[in-house]
Amino acid sequence: MLQPFLHYGIHFLLPLAVALLFFKTQFKIAYLIMISGMLIDLDHIFANPMFDPNRCSIQFHPLHTYYAVGIYVLLLIPKKTRLIGLGLVIHILADIVDCLMM
Repeated sequence: MLQPFLHYGIHFLLPLAVALLFFKTQFKIAYLIMISGMLIDLDHIFANPMFDPNRCSIQFHPLHTYYAVGIYVLLLIPKKTRLIGLGLVIHILADIVDCLMM
């Protein structure tokens, strides 16, 4: 019961907290941009089966590899891509927590 709460809490509540704390004047757009980081889960369509509750996403799906995570971290540096990078890094953090709880 705790695992889904933490996983989806990190996916949805952590970006909201970051948006409210650091992007106060434009928190709505900041939140939406960070939530769009969930789109990297589209790589799950290439897996067979598409969803396996006992499978760790990290290093299994193409957009969840260490190389991809390195790119997501680099997106944190330029101001223009920072929100996208934050959303992607938070997404990966949620998946890491999920893997650790398996």
